[in-house]
Amino acid sequence: MIRFYATLLLVLLFNGALFAQKNTDSLKKDSARQLNQVTVRGYLSEQKVLAVPASVSVLTPAQLKLQPDNSLVSAMNTIPGVRMEERSPGSYRLSIRGSLLRSPFGIRDVKIYFDEIPLTDAGGNTYLNAIDVNSVQGIEVLKGPDGSLFGANSGGVVLISPVNRYADSSFVSAAVDGGSYSLLHESFAFQDHNANNQLNINQAYETYGGYRQNSSMYRNYFQAVDRWKISQKDNLKILAFYSDLFYKTPGGLTLSQMEADPRSARLPTATIPGAIEQKIAIGTKMLMGGLVNEAHITDNIRNVLAIYGSYVDFYNPFITNYEQRYEGTFGMRTYFELTGQEHPKYSWKANVGLEWQQTNSDINNYGNNMGARDTAQTLDKINTNQHFFFARYSADFFKRLHVEAAMSLNFYDYKFRNVYPNDEPDFTNRPFTAQLMPRLALSYQITNNFAWRASVSRGYSTPTTAEIRPTDNVINTSLQAEYGWNYETGFRLRNDDESMFLDASVFLYKLQNAIILHINPNETETYLNSGGTNQPGFELYFTDWIIRQNDDSFIRGLQFNESVTLDKFTFSGTHNQLTGVPQQVLISSFQVKFPESLYFFIEHNYTSRLPLNDGNTVFAPHYNLLEAKIGWQHLFNHKTKFEIYGGADNILNENYSLGDDLNAVGNRYYNPAPLRNYYVGIKVTI
Repeated sequence: MIRFYATLLLVLLFNGALFAQKNTDSLKKDSARQLNQVTVRGYLSEQKVLAVPASVSVLTPAQLKLQPDNSLVSAMNTIPGVRMEERSPGSYRLSIRGSLLRSPFGIRDVKIYFDEIPLTDAGGNTYLNAIDVNSVQGIEVLKGPDGSLFGANSGGVVLISPVNRYADSSFVSAAVDGGSYSLLHESFAFQDHNANNQLNINQAYETYGGYRQNSSMYRNYFQAVDRWKISQKDNLKILAFYSDLFYKTPGGLTLSQMEADPRSARLPTATIPGAIEQKIAIGTKMLMGGLVNEAHITDNIRNVLAIYGSYVDFYNPFITNYEQRYEGTFGMRTYFELTGQEHPKYSWKANVGLEWQQTNSDINNYGNNMGARDTAQTLDKINTNQHFFFARYSADFFKRLHVEAAMSLNFYDYKFRNVYPNDEPDFTNRPFTAQLMPRLALSYQITNNFAWRASVSRGYSTPTTAEIRPTDNVINTSLQAEYGWNYETGFRLRNDDESMFLDASVFLYKLQNAIILHINPNETETYLNSGGTNQPGFELYFTDWIIRQNDDSFIRGLQFNESVTLDKFTFSGTHNQLTGVPQQVLISSFQVKFPESLYFFIEHNYTSRLPLNDGNTVFAPHYNLLEAKIGWQHLFNHKTKFEIYGGADNILNENYSLGDDLNAVGNRYYNPAPLRNYYVGIKVTI
């Protein structure tokens, strides 16, 4: 906490310096205006961040560029309330405001969209690690439950932009970087832009040897987005990507094993083989595509229609078995927007729409004979259907007060049939009661630069396919959905030239019927509903160009960023701290621009200790991470640009685990992260 108060003191000092500079310097407003370009599209139409009555954070292409380009982890963790982990290269976990409670691996309880298309399938699973980081051109994170427009979720929503909507020129770019532990990442991007069409193609290949034994990975990725302007009022977009991802998983270590050799994979015991012997790994081949049409039917009525499908071939040789899944998803999402006639004192919009998904899964478990599929254990079919209707009304009064009311009606059911050993002839249906998910929100712009907001929303999250049929291979029909109410208020503040921005919020989320993980003695998993959680928290994001961007000083710009997450998430019954969730995360960074397009970026991440089991008897210690990046750009002409950059991660050489195994059998909690490591790269754009 000392560091937190020191940071606030620095913020005040920096602002004092900023306003002193304003009184003495002639500002170049056009170059300083960085934040007024940031808008949010998550609530169906584009809005300036200042007036949005919700906790929403935006990662722009410029922010993503400052972070290492082999993983989304560092960039996502700069957002208050968001925790992203990578237990081994390629193995993502993502949580928003404590939703990690349900995610021993992967991503659950968070709804993710790729443009207008749900990346999260009907069974609640999301293969975010299938996407290459260099193909992401922007991210919006809507924090807290927001089922009113996006269906069942109690953690939040992530919107991924595959195309930079501000890049309106044609270009070709190629980049390659490499680094410690045999890192190699190559990427290619092509954009052809004209008056009626914009075609984007991205290709990437990444391979990484890994810090630990049995932790190498590779990813082949191809993405295409083609947008046609059919007429002045009609746009059609085609999106598709293919990903071939493979990564080995080293497994967890005990504390003594980690201290003896942090680079080792999970060791064998007298009765159970280790990770190397069983060749533990995960392979995911995913093909996804869809059509998105935006039609302006009249000057006041707009429709967006998305039709999409995906196919996943997944396999996972593990210690105890070999799992293979074949998953096909298809669906649609559409909504209409009616805009009222604008009056000097009043304007309004109304939306109505629906989203429907069906995921059909073949989930098969076999014996694992040293990485090879052996005899069948259990073969199941699970078909999951999720659909919801939603409506939203928003109004602005006197261009100061913004009010929103939204609601969705959610339907969910799954059918299952055992193929082996029972050879069941028919599917058994497990329906869930339809649920209403309302949201009320408002913001009031007290001045042109200061806005206060408040909201209340209901969260509701059905069990995922991986929870209904966990690794004990038993269909759990008794598992219920979790639900709760989130209460929130906050404010946003900027200065006149929009080079400074402050966003702060406090919230209380009371979750009922929480789904938690239970590890059986044989290391298989099962899930159960267990009481609830109390989740009060405080989040703050601050950014400031202390020295405005300019063309004539030695320091051409100095930007300071601070992200603060403070929470006290506890289980309702025991008042124990929520498993896997730190109570304090403080992330500070500086970006410095020099003449000749030379830049320097440095970031510090403090994460407090966190409990590794529900009983709070074991904690992972706090850690301090320091990373830095330096780069130089050279413009050969108005279009051709060359860039060279290099960076270092974990500069302080911390011994820490970026993604622990929670409630682990045998106290194998720890997945040691790499010590100090480096990377260098080049990029050419023409």
